[in-house]
Amino acid sequence: MNTLQEAKTIVRYQNNDKVYYGIVEENEIIQLSSNFTEIVENEIKYDGVRVEYSEVKILKPVSPSKIVNFGWTYAGHAKETGGKANLAEPFLFLKPSSSIIADQDEIILPPANLTKQVEMEGEVALVIGKHGRNIKEKDALDYVFGCTIFNDVTARDLTKSDPQFTRGKGFDTFGPLGPYIVTGIDPTNLRIVTTLNGEVVQDGNTNEMSHSIPFLISWISQVMTLEPGDVLATGSPSGSCPMKSGDTVVVEVDKIGKLRNYVK
Repeated sequence: MNTLQEAKTIVRYQNNDKVYYGIVEENEIIQLSSNFTEIVENEIKYDGVRVEYSEVKILKPVSPSKIVNFGWTYAGHAKETGGKANLAEPFLFLKPSSSIIADQDEIILPPANLTKQVEMEGEVALVIGKHGRNIKEKDALDYVFGCTIFNDVTARDLTKSDPQFTRGKGFDTFGPLGPYIVTGIDPTNLRIVTTLNGEVVQDGNTNEMSHSIPFLISWISQVMTLEPGDVLATGSPSGSCPMKSGDTVVVEVDKIGKLRNYVK
């Protein structure tokens, strides 16, 4: 993969009204003067400042030009949502960048006259590190900068009634992302566990997907050019279920961490 030579946990945060990228080490962040473009090109510039993780506001890790979502990549989830498992070609939809929120932010439920069934979908997401078009499958992971966590919040009643998924997937706050980008890890064998108010509701692994991650990257690059910072959400295992106001949803992925959000 096109990553830093060593595995790094990279976070974007606000400190004293300024926004920085940094590298997480235990309870501290080593502040960088590098922007995202410089980081993906391995131009890491330390500015000599260390801050306590708990004293800064964690922001969404990237501002992608697009969020590409692959649906029904896990047979169990396809079955539970009325989809089709083991499709010959991936099922594809996009989410707007306005849906993205950060770790610890609130998922705002739309009014009941718009939707009555909002569910979580814990997923592994890929952050693209360089421009790619017509990427060969054997080279696909070279275009991945790192991995993060995504919650594909979904108005399930709307995805079942609408002819396409834009409305049911596109509400503001329906795209929790983060908290980190972790480089140097293999995305093809990562466990995903989602809890709702502390109870496990999803437990899967990217090795269970009906299409491999390199295939998905290659396939989508034949449709649209991938840009640095773009997010590819790889799909959700089974167990998606409704959320209500006051709930806490946590998506945990091996080697990456936990994405925690509150439902309001």
